[in-house]
Amino acid sequence: MMPSETDTGARIHLGAVPVELPAPVAELALQQVTVRRSHATLARTNSPWLFPGGQPGRPISAWAMGERLRKLGIRLAESRSTALFQLATGLPAAVLARTLGIDITVAVKWQRAAAGDWAAYAAEVSRRNST
Repeated sequence: MMPSETDTGARIHLGAVPVELPAPVAELALQQVTVRRSHATLARTNSPWLFPGGQPGRPISAWAMGERLRKLGIRLAESRSTALFQLATGLPAAVLARTLGIDITVAVKWQRAAAGDWAAYAAEVSRRNST
């Protein structure tokens, strides 16, 4: 859905819970609102979606968004792997699986590949809870 401006930046709904966007991303999201167009008509739209699709009231499809990103030189598979690798270094497999909605066996493989140290994660959580 569309971002809404807040005192600290912007908030966007990516499901039931709104997510606060950090300043640089918030600025980009709010800029997108002013220039967005419907995929089908290539005209301004009043759609509730940040990236409107070809059908009225629907978001852009995952495939069409992927095409836009590829044209900008963003390689989705590589970016996803990098993000998963970084998360796997600092999170236990169970947390990684639950957070991302992936199977626990996949999360364990990512953690082993990244040589993640979940003891460091547990220590960090313990420090956060004690302050």
